[in-house]
Amino acid sequence: MAVEVIMPKAGSEMEEGEIVQWFKNEGDHVEEGEVLLEIVTDKVNMEVEAEATGTLLKILAQAGDVVPVVQTIAWIGEPGEKIPGASESGEVAPAETIIEKKVDYTPVKEVEKVDYSGLRATPAARAYARKKGIDLSKVKGSGPKGRIHKDDVLDYKLNSKVKISPLAERIAKIEGINTESIVGTGPNGKIMKADIMAVLHGATKVEAAPKAEVAPKAPKTPKAPNENQWGVVETVPMSPMRKVISKRMSESYFSAPTFVVNVEVDMTELLALRKKVVDAIIEETGKKATVTDFISLAVIKSLMKHPYVNASLSSDEKEMYLHHYVNLSIAVGMDSGLVVPVIKGADKMSLKELVVASKEITTKALNGKLKPDEMADSTFTISNLGMYGVKSFVPIINQPNTAILGVSATVPKPVVYNGEVTVRPIMTLTLTADHRVVDGLEGAKFMKTLKEAIENPLSLLI
Repeated sequence: MAVEVIMPKAGSEMEEGEIVQWFKNEGDHVEEGEVLLEIVTDKVNMEVEAEATGTLLKILAQAGDVVPVVQTIAWIGEPGEKIPGASESGEVAPAETIIEKKVDYTPVKEVEKVDYSGLRATPAARAYARKKGIDLSKVKGSGPKGRIHKDDVLDYKLNSKVKISPLAERIAKIEGINTESIVGTGPNGKIMKADIMAVLHGATKVEAAPKAEVAPKAPKTPKAPNENQWGVVETVPMSPMRKVISKRMSESYFSAPTFVVNVEVDMTELLALRKKVVDAIIEETGKKATVTDFISLAVIKSLMKHPYVNASLSSDEKEMYLHHYVNLSIAVGMDSGLVVPVIKGADKMSLKELVVASKEITTKALNGKLKPDEMADSTFTISNLGMYGVKSFVPIINQPNTAILGVSATVPKPVVYNGEVTVRPIMTLTLTADHRVVDGLEGAKFMKTLKEAIENPLSLLI
């Protein structure tokens, strides 16, 4: 039996993914666990593996297509096997189309989305459940450790009275709508969200389009550049990653009342210490210790003395979570956007271990190999623009962190040292902090501790 390849849901916040490239062509043989394609989610690039062994019968979405999660993007089966839903000529429609009339279907209340990421079910069970619109979380599995098989889904379908999508069911429960009298417009009469919203708003129900009218997906064509009196304006669609960055930065900027603390630190001693130990670290680990590694170690030591700077705020703003450990995020800029991989348990690492961990996670980020859990559970973030010659900048907090540190370039500056004017290597550090959790005094104390640690770096190795 042919098995669907779906757009995976990599994390509860992911709603769609963009296909970067296919590593297999139609007609190629694939093995279970073999990499089929690469996608970019709202956070990272990731590889999608085949869930079955067979022939790649049909690819329904091409490179550059943005596809909703759990939608079918390809089929794997035996050579010559007919794909479910294919016409006599062998053509496969990309997805069943619903024609909506112009009605405001905005939900009155926020509805929880379904996440099947932790559910145990066979690929055949998942495929059949998606095809028939069955909520797998309601099906009792008969396999080992409750794993759901296709027969379990068939039994559940036979015993079910009302066919309704999980989202539609939740809206109906919240709004107190009786679904027994509603005629669904989805596949096989399934009640969809649009049907519930039509009842809620007293509007005409949506109508399902006849399958004969479903046309194959037209190839994507780039938008032609617009031209005005000054020149050409190029229209560039936002990638899934860019959309999420936009959303999260807006939420952070407009939800957190922030304040900023700047300090200048003398880098003389830290640069001298790095010069002394860099060769030894390379010899032992094969990794080169950077200035950022030393600053990260100083940040970690300082955060352990100032837990409010290493905290987060509950969603209802009634509780603060003081983390007595450090999961350090290092912002990594790429052409496609910004990612913040996390070094977990950084407070337990030596300088050597921190150098290795930071290089490994940064390399993964630059190569698009990060997994969603490698960007989760951050407690504090460092953003370094010093390598671009930036002398000072104010970073935006990476929610749900309470603060973020901006690291700038080290530049020679005339300063008074031991009563004389001399030129020293000076770096500006900028702390952006959430005033709901951190007071200005606490932010200043943290920066004082950090400045002392950097200017007396031997204390970091004790």
